[in-house]
Amino acid sequence: MDTKRNLTLLTDLYELTMMQGYFKNKTANVNVVFDAFYRRNPDGNGFSISCGLEQVIEYIEGLKFGEEEIDYLASLNMFDADFLSYLREFRFTGDIYAIPEGQVMFPREPVVKVKAPIMQAQLIETAVLNIINHQSLIATKAARVVHAAQGDGVMEFGLRRAQGPDAGIYGARAAVIAGCIGTSNVLCGQMFHVPVMGTHAHSWIMSFPDELTAFREYAKLYPDACILLVDTYDTLKSGVPNAIRVFEEMREKGIHSKRYGIRLDSGDLAYLSKKAKKMLDAAGFTDAVISASNDLDEELIASLKTQGAVINSWGVGTNLITSKDCPSFGGVYKLAAIQDPETGNYIPKIKVSENVEKITNPGDKVIYRICEKESGKLFADLIALADETYDENEDLLLFDPVETWKKTLMKAGTYTIRPLMIPVFKNGKCVYNNRPTVMELQQICRESMDTLWEESKRLVNPHEVHVDLSRPLWDLRQQLLDKYHHMEVL
Repeated sequence: MDTKRNLTLLTDLYELTMMQGYFKNKTANVNVVFDAFYRRNPDGNGFSISCGLEQVIEYIEGLKFGEEEIDYLASLNMFDADFLSYLREFRFTGDIYAIPEGQVMFPREPVVKVKAPIMQAQLIETAVLNIINHQSLIATKAARVVHAAQGDGVMEFGLRRAQGPDAGIYGARAAVIAGCIGTSNVLCGQMFHVPVMGTHAHSWIMSFPDELTAFREYAKLYPDACILLVDTYDTLKSGVPNAIRVFEEMREKGIHSKRYGIRLDSGDLAYLSKKAKKMLDAAGFTDAVISASNDLDEELIASLKTQGAVINSWGVGTNLITSKDCPSFGGVYKLAAIQDPETGNYIPKIKVSENVEKITNPGDKVIYRICEKESGKLFADLIALADETYDENEDLLLFDPVETWKKTLMKAGTYTIRPLMIPVFKNGKCVYNNRPTVMELQQICRESMDTLWEESKRLVNPHEVHVDLSRPLWDLRQQLLDKYHHMEVL
């Protein structure tokens, strides 16, 4: 939460024990390539949203073993004095590439690629995954909720149910990037300059002699943002009639609120919203906001829409900030290549598994995003080796990396292709300048979402966007699989 904290020890112990091993064996501390990626979209979604890069940058720039950190490690009686002395001078000197924040992304794609001495690459593994996994998870969940709301405003207000202050702050940040119009989290608002929103609690109503008095006092304080919580005693017999009375009194005084209406926080939201809408319309308040809360998520919002609920503002808390039905993102960090010290070439590495989805893609890789030129819609992502080049003026043959007989020929001039990953650090220095604000990232995310076909945004059984391998990468993968299978036989 405090950006001044030293997060250098935000790592798993085995990263440090491996570091000491590499330190002792000087020839082992070679340059490597690690990929951070994930294997499946959360919630059965058709995509995920990349989020958290800004905090990764802050973490990398702050990497430093101070005396407190050195003293603590010494107290574990696991690390030798020469290694601890080395840590005093430790700095990250490698390169990092990443998918920018706010972009839609898909399984098996490197979200972050690290090229660095293996000691450095190992140390940052845990924190990079912690940051990217959490924010990408919440951003993806928020994108689902926002999509279900069909253009209505969604406010994030899950701070009190988040798993700690950091989860509340950075989860709210991710939710706003993914389309929430604001958050109840005031500290998040201060830190990231995002809109903060909120009304009042039932305790406000209960602290006054009666509901009407409570509404009147609130309206006096906040005439330009007067959203009244109407379900403390009886929504239709008391809450809505009293809210209408206050709105009438404001109208008689010539007060024209920029935003006014009611909030429903319990009961049958579809039924109550329809009844409340009729009452508000009959009183002449046809533009009143009808806001709803109460353990909402994307599925309930979609259901309420189907039922004809006339709610046009949604407050979503617990189920969003915790991604309650899918509480982890599942990102992993795998070695992809090791540099030969003599030639400088990178030797590709692969992890083999009987579980097909756990077999990694070897080598130093990049991602190309391919869109249909006419529609601007995303057709496929292509994972390729870093030295490959492509030209939109040439035909492009794509094939499924598993069911290889499934092929698509993209004719020259009918598609656009661009690199998806950007350089973030070069030789330990951040080169990603003029980084977008959170509100700018929200617009970037909206534009990236717009490249998806509606079928890929479905909450249930979405269309899967193709993530293909280039022919050279596919061939390399097969060669390594054959090699290690042969070794096993021997």
